[in-house]
Amino acid sequence: MASSLYHLLLFVGLWTAIYCKPPSDPHSRGSPRPPSAKDSPASLVSSGSTNFAFHLYRRLALHSPSRNVFFSPVSISTSLAMLSLGGYSATKAQILRTLGFNLTVTPESAIHQGFQHLVHALNAPNTELDLRMGSALFVKKGLQLQASFLDRAKRLYGSKVFSMDFSNAFSVQRINRYVEKETKGKVTNLIRDLDPLTAMVLVNHILFKAKWMKPFNPADTHRSFPFLVDKQTTVHVPMMQQMETFAFGVDPQLNCSVLQMDYKGDTRALFVLPGEGRMRQLEKALSTRLLRRWSHLLQKRQIEVFIPKFSISASYNLETILPKMGIRDAFGKNADFSGITKTGFLQVSKATHKAVLDIGEEGTEAAAATATKLIVRSKDRPFSTVLRLDKPFIVILMKEDINSPLFIGKIENPTKA
Repeated sequence: MASSLYHLLLFVGLWTAIYCKPPSDPHSRGSPRPPSAKDSPASLVSSGSTNFAFHLYRRLALHSPSRNVFFSPVSISTSLAMLSLGGYSATKAQILRTLGFNLTVTPESAIHQGFQHLVHALNAPNTELDLRMGSALFVKKGLQLQASFLDRAKRLYGSKVFSMDFSNAFSVQRINRYVEKETKGKVTNLIRDLDPLTAMVLVNHILFKAKWMKPFNPADTHRSFPFLVDKQTTVHVPMMQQMETFAFGVDPQLNCSVLQMDYKGDTRALFVLPGEGRMRQLEKALSTRLLRRWSHLLQKRQIEVFIPKFSISASYNLETILPKMGIRDAFGKNADFSGITKTGFLQVSKATHKAVLDIGEEGTEAAAATATKLIVRSKDRPFSTVLRLDKPFIVILMKEDINSPLFIGKIENPTKA
């Protein structure tokens, strides 16, 4: 008698918000430095995860040309690594190889230990930063999971496990409520429906809320500023502005400008503005080595910056993208997830990722606290550097001790939610 066919669904929901609030410490941070996480246990996954991040970014950009791109590579890679715990043979090898690991060089146990340290680092208490990532397994009632898989998912990835009756329509609502609660209401309706054959739903969520070290003054935000989407299209957006000392550099090889702005809590954003017609060249060059080169290139200098205030979201059906990157068997008849359950044939039927990004002031508290700050304008300093993010640009959000992108985005049109 043929074994039963069950579906495994992988959902990744996240939210990141960057608020402009006054810092409690008025002093700026030091100069940018080369990556310092080389001695951290989490660095084991950093290099592979970064290359996977940019590989996936190029796929998403190709999949959605002329559209905003935004996702969390660290959340997706963590979900896939956890899924690989239950994989065997080619199914496991394809997942880990796509994530950037060579099993002939790095033992599988070391890979999962590296992700364990990564999860702990992302969830470490921080009074200056709201950053946390978590996983949850929603398992079909009566499905007998392998004890070793459950133990490792909980121990290494901190995953929570819930029993679920997927034949009940309320199951969709229950999962969505869980994700909505964990992301503080920002990711809603992650799941639209569930296949009747669903056996397990794996959810990963990440929340990131940060405050600028050097906040903008809302009084200086231009209500309507031209943003050149392309040669034929111009939109108008609120544009934040300030004159401050930031790490900045120009990459002559790629003809792009790179601005680093720090958040409280040892996190930072890289805003990358390519020269006219150079976006594709920049996208092809994104790599771990390039980030390392930029870390040496950036220098502190007085600069006037213009950054759009915007909110965007993006959703992706990764089951159409991951197979093209090398994860093929997991989504088809050759899937081998016998490490999860032996009671039936299990394959991944859907992998959904949804992300939301907000960049802007938090409101009256920021306005009141920064109202007395004096800003030297460019007209008073004719030789100061000016950077206007008034055309498509790339944004990369990172954490010092992780040294792998938490989020990557391309803002093609900040008015497109």
